[in-house]
Amino acid sequence: MPAPRPTDAALPAVGLHRFNEADPGAAEEALLACCGSHRWALRLTAHRPYPDLESLLAAASEASYDLRPSDLAEALADESWMPQPLLGMRAPGSQAAHTALRAAHAAYEARFGHVFVVSLFGVEPEEMLDTVLSSIRTRLTNEPDEERLVAAEELRRIALNRLEHLVASSSS
Repeated sequence: MPAPRPTDAALPAVGLHRFNEADPGAAEEALLACCGSHRWALRLTAHRPYPDLESLLAAASEASYDLRPSDLAEALADESWMPQPLLGMRAPGSQAAHTALRAAHAAYEARFGHVFVVSLFGVEPEEMLDTVLSSIRTRLTNEPDEERLVAAEELRRIALNRLEHLVASSSS
């Protein structure tokens, strides 16, 4: 893996400055794109400015751990309207995989009452479908209270990854 270029390393600071200086409503809206809990977004907005990306991510992680059941339900409901396509779904045999994935998602939602979330950060594109199918099948065996904790942790990981990309973006 090549070393980061100096301009790449500077991007988070530029995005962080814009985030810190944004109007509270704009900052909250940007945060809601990372995690659909209004309480989470308001908390992070209220504690600005953040001195660096690590501080922002630590605050976001802490806010994620403090989500109440209603906050988690709100965030999970928000995930249901923005499904993430899986790369490689056009590969040979993908129609059967797509059917299996739809069936697994339906079984999961019927059992737990919310959408399935899993962080795919760091998973190679060709492994995503297998990872999702394996994860959903494994998690279908969880008890509801256990699965709520697992879903909350996956949602936290997803939100942190989205937040990192948001702050690194030149349009944040």
